[in-house]
Amino acid sequence: MIRAGVVGASGWADNSHLPALTALEEFEVTAVATTNQASADRVAAAHGVRYAFATAGELVSHPEVDLVVVSVKASGHAAVIRAALDAGKHVVSEWPLGVDADEAEGLVEAATAAGVVHAVVLQGHHSPSARFVADLLADNRIGKLESVVLIAEGAPWGGDRIWPELVFGLDPAEGSNVLTIMAGHFLAALERVAGPLTEVSARLPRTHDRVLVAGTDRTVPNATPSHVLLHGVLADGATASVAVHGGNGPARYGFRLEFVGSAATLTATPVEPGSFIHWGDWEIRIGDEVLAVPDGYRTVPAGVRSGPPANIAALYQEVARAIAEGRQPHPSFETGLRQHRLLAAIERSAAEGAVQKVS
Repeated sequence: MIRAGVVGASGWADNSHLPALTALEEFEVTAVATTNQASADRVAAAHGVRYAFATAGELVSHPEVDLVVVSVKASGHAAVIRAALDAGKHVVSEWPLGVDADEAEGLVEAATAAGVVHAVVLQGHHSPSARFVADLLADNRIGKLESVVLIAEGAPWGGDRIWPELVFGLDPAEGSNVLTIMAGHFLAALERVAGPLTEVSARLPRTHDRVLVAGTDRTVPNATPSHVLLHGVLADGATASVAVHGGNGPARYGFRLEFVGSAATLTATPVEPGSFIHWGDWEIRIGDEVLAVPDGYRTVPAGVRSGPPANIAALYQEVARAIAEGRQPHPSFETGLRQHRLLAAIERSAAEGAVQKVS
């Protein structure tokens, strides 16, 4: 049994990490931490957790915590991760790993030196739909892959209004915006299927210099992109065209993904309109034929097979196997660093107006 402690448990983790962990027999959630004792107590009571703390430090140092889950704002990831590594604890960090590639590289070095298991939450890597489509392409079901097209909604980032709790993300230094959060996840899912991008040419338009805080008459400055537009080349020579357009939400259609092969075209859209590519199931078609994802691709308990907990639970299953086998899971911090380097290449391309190689 792996004893997990969740830092930042009252936010995103409350509806994703905690349901995923409590559904898995490999884990026991022994502690939660938030920014105040009242919210920590509430989350602990709701999920049947023994210990509730008002600081990350108390959780990280607790002897009944083997694995620290980091689900705070991206700008706070590094401090909690380093504290966990110093305490010799395994770490699962939400995406983004850090605020930029340089910070992510430092975290990879620290995690390697600590000799613990480390993983980053890029749910698309464990999507049953993405894994099934990857196998269809590997089995030559559409012939040689020639191009990939992805159009996706990036709301709630990038619009002319922002929810009060997301205003912090309008500062690029926070590392949470339509490029890092939305495009970061979407591109990870695309690459899980089609392989890595090796070069990119990109634009990052900012159409709103100030945005309205929803529910108020106050506007605030914005220094982050509204949209992400890129063309790229994949490792096998196929091309990729991606448009992630921001907005105010809620999402209307979610995404459309096309894999154009020499013999046929495979399309994927969300089973539930508006669902993000890395969360929900895909409706998969080759031509007019609809293909259902075989049951063997679904490994998590039935109670967490939909919504945000589903692919996160599959990641935790991989983490449990990695701990038992003495290896690193996938995606690890190294995977997160590579994803940060992809985003850095996109930013350089947009700034310089030139094609960039992805290291």
